[in-house]
Amino acid sequence: MKRHLIIICIVVLTTTLAGCFGGKTATSTGRGGEVTGVGGGRGFSEPTPYGMTMIKRGFLRMGIDKQDSLWGKETPVKDISVDGFWMDETEVTNSKYKQFVFWVRDSILRTRLADPAYGGDETYMITEDKNGDPVTPHINWKKQLPKKPNEDEQRAIESLYVTNPVTGEKMLDAAQMNYRYEIYDYTAAALRRNRLNPEERNLNTDVPVNTEEVVMISKDTAYIDDEGRIVRETINRQLTGPWDFLNTYIVNIYPDTTCWVNDFRNSDNEMYMRNYFSNPTYNDYPVVGVTWEQANAFCAWRTDYLLKGLGGEARYIQRYRLPTEAEWEYAARGRDGTEFPWENERVKSGDGCFYANFKPDRGNYTKDGNLITSRTGIYSSNSNGLYDMAGNVAEWTSTIYTEAGVDAMNDLNPQLKYNAAKEDPYRLKKKSVRGGSWKDPESYIRSAWRTWEYQNQPRSYIGFRCVRSLASSQSTKQKQSKGKKK
Repeated sequence: MKRHLIIICIVVLTTTLAGCFGGKTATSTGRGGEVTGVGGGRGFSEPTPYGMTMIKRGFLRMGIDKQDSLWGKETPVKDISVDGFWMDETEVTNSKYKQFVFWVRDSILRTRLADPAYGGDETYMITEDKNGDPVTPHINWKKQLPKKPNEDEQRAIESLYVTNPVTGEKMLDAAQMNYRYEIYDYTAAALRRNRLNPEERNLNTDVPVNTEEVVMISKDTAYIDDEGRIVRETINRQLTGPWDFLNTYIVNIYPDTTCWVNDFRNSDNEMYMRNYFSNPTYNDYPVVGVTWEQANAFCAWRTDYLLKGLGGEARYIQRYRLPTEAEWEYAARGRDGTEFPWENERVKSGDGCFYANFKPDRGNYTKDGNLITSRTGIYSSNSNGLYDMAGNVAEWTSTIYTEAGVDAMNDLNPQLKYNAAKEDPYRLKKKSVRGGSWKDPESYIRSAWRTWEYQNQPRSYIGFRCVRSLASSQSTKQKQSKGKKK
């Protein structure tokens, strides 16, 4: 009897699914000149990126439905839908960010070792391809750094460090840690008004084609001046070819460790300034003192670092990036769209254990067991498998901050993006920050709570995590390779 019940349930379930997806299954049996579609090829099965979890596409009522009791004002809400994406299970840690810093350090050192001023070992750079044809010089990462450096090599190594005038300790020269990267603006290149062929810019055949029309575009560029300073410029130029949409950035990527004393006046936080990023004790803590610009540089480096380790299927991999404000809230609310990244509206369990690292009550930072930040992943995850989506550190998003919020957004994969030029008013450089932090009260750690910070402002309470769009939004079966600690 039980077996018959199971069979009946399976039949009913199959019939129900067939009703939802009633389309015809594709076949390749057509003959006699019938069109049957192109077969062959192998689909790309995207493995789970290390330390990330899949957030499946879905729907969200974005914003705060009920009037905010803290400020007494209503906030806009909107029904939105987002595609699936990968998201870091935890905030980017000091350890992971150090890997970025050390990569930049070692790239500068290899370039310097190839310089005639420091011995001129040309094997540290690749100038020819395997056929002997010249290529743009780039670093040879297979060439190991010297274990027993000679005099010239030692000078190259020492040139990357400075001496603490008080302790005499050798420290990495943060001012030299500059990372150069390029981002191609596919969206701008795809806009019809930016087509190279004037006849494709307007499909209205009643409008005469102006073959003499000059199309101006805006692009970001950067360079190092004669005094070693980073110069950033947003230039307007005539469209001449597809490479005009390639933007160049140079960012000093070393975290601002002084944020601990600059954020809190009349407070003795010198110990954090000296130890939080450099001391291995804090390796598993979220990196802070990183601006929005530095977080974007990390995403660009992480993408290039990954692509260098992949084979022919690298073309399917999407870039690492900061989450949009909508993606962040959708992921934080979990599968049930809750107000906090946990099931109820309370901030602690019946046993008195807090669900997140924040500032309970009026000022007792230690009541939740932490004084400042905490190690990532020590609190329970939300239903999406994400840790610290409330508290610990607030997180950068890619979205520009506006008072209109979701009212100004589309309801499909919403994003408000603006790459502010250096000469733009400072108010245009506000970026949305989500999640609240270790220093914030309960109201600020709600998933829908919105706040902002200027894109060039480092804070001791703002970090970030990366996302990556799915290579296929239809992906359901993935290889699991998570290395998450519990």
